[in-house]
Formats: sequence, C-alpha cells, structure tokens
Amino acid sequence: MFVDELTVKLMAGSGGDGCTSFRREKFVPMGGPDGGNGGRGASIIFKVDKNLKTLVDLSYKKIIKAPKGENGKGSNKYGKNAEDVIICVPEGTTIIDLENNEVIADLINDKEEFVVARGGRGGKGNKSFATHDVPAPKFSEKGEPGEEIQVRLELKVLADVGLVGKSTLLSVISASKPKIAAYHFTTLNPNLGMVKLKNGKSFVMADLPGLIKGASDGVGLGVEFLKHAMRTRIIAHVVDMGSSEGRNPIEDYKIIRNEIEKYSELLKNKK
Repeated sequence: MFVDELTVKLMAGSGGDGCTSFRREKFVPMGGPDGGNGGRGASIIFKVDKNLKTLVDLSYKKIIKAPKGENGKGSNKYGKNAEDVIICVPEGTTIIDLENNEVIADLINDKEEFVVARGGRGGKGNKSFATHDVPAPKFSEKGEPGEEIQVRLELKVLADVGLVGKSTLLSVISASKPKIAAYHFTTLNPNLGMVKLKNGKSFVMADLPGLIKGASDGVGLGVEFLKHAMRTRIIAHVVDMGSSEGRNPIEDYKIIRNEIEKYSELLKNKK
C-alpha cells in the first residue's frame, strides 16, 4: 500500500530525576551528599532509508513516545541516558510542524538524520548543588520534560524523470509493473522504476498520478500528482497520438501544461 502523507504526534522522553542522598560517614555533615544526576531522555530522530518507498509503516502509529531517562541514585551513581528512537523514512520526506505549518526538515539523502523532538535533560542530584556555604543540600532536581510536537509527513518521490501520461512506457523500459488500463488517467499512486542503459548507467523514472482539467484547484488526483512532480529533475510528457476515445492529443498536452503552470512557477520552469 502506498502512503505519501500522514500525521503523527511525537513525545520525546523526559529526563531522569536527580537523587537526594547522603553518605553515612562519621564526622561528615549529614553524611555528605552523594545523590547522582538523572539520565537524558530519548530523542526522536528521523533517518532516511533509501530502501523505503512509502510511509505505510508509520500509518498505523498515531503517537510515538520515547523512553524516559533513568533516575539518579545514591553513591554518586548517575542514571543512564535513554536510547534514542530512530524513525526510518523514504528519501524525499518533508516534516511539517502542524502548529505553524512550517517545514522542520526536508530529508532527501540516504542516511540523513534530523532530531525532530529532543529528549529532556536529566535532573541534577544533590551532590551537584553542594557548595562551601551549603555543603549538604537536601534537595535535587526533577528531569526536564521531553519535547512534544505534532507533525505532518509528506513524501514526494525522488526521480530523475517524471512521466506525465500513460503508465505503459515505464512498464516496458524498467522492471516496474504499474497498473495499466486502456483508458486515460488510471494511475492512482506513483510508481518508480530503474532504467538501465546499454553503457551501464541508470536513472530513476517515476510514473505519476494523472492530471485532469482543474487539477491545480484540487480536482481529482491532480494535486497529488503535482506534489510529486516537484521532486523530479525533468518532466516527460507521454502523449497518446492515436486520438483514442476521440481525444485530441494537442489539447491533452495543453491541459496538462496549463495545470502545471497554475500550480507552481518552479514546476512550470522544469525542463
């Protein structure tokens, strides 16, 4: 199943609490403070995995919660830092803060990482608060809460060439097998195919959801197509010259060009 957009709440881990503790030694005031600091809470990190092609694995998760840092202990024992949570996403994933609709990160390179929700700092134990004037503090510090944020993930497929039109071309020059029907605009999801040339080189081609008139205004699947087309290096128009179904190939091309130009200046100027 192809999923290219979803919303998820992220809750980074809180820091562990500092410890209030005292040594039990003769002639040492109050036994001497020996409470350790708490550990850092886990952060939530998004990492690009080039082998992924969809966000489907995340579509079942409404909330992702990272673990809390370990509390500090007596005898100057510090709590362990919690292990960060790594969320793998496909190349071309954009992370948007839902509160202000701002782009937090645009992840396009394999193994690229970005900390989206940072874990809280661990609280200090009473040992850390000892001073010359207060040699035996009776207090420690709570761990800081982790960051919480609700984000929207948008996947825009990365390809060298984006095909506009029928899926047939991709199926015969690559191993990709998109669903094909004998009528226009049947592609419901982007399909990626690796095209290998005789000289040993290769490039990625994407067959993208079809356009209809009014697509830039949200009609049909047009906006979905246009979103993915933004990532392609060039656009290849596949025009059915057979005039099947009484269609005019020149008019079909003009409609698509018009929707592209209305949607984005950047898309309009792509080769």
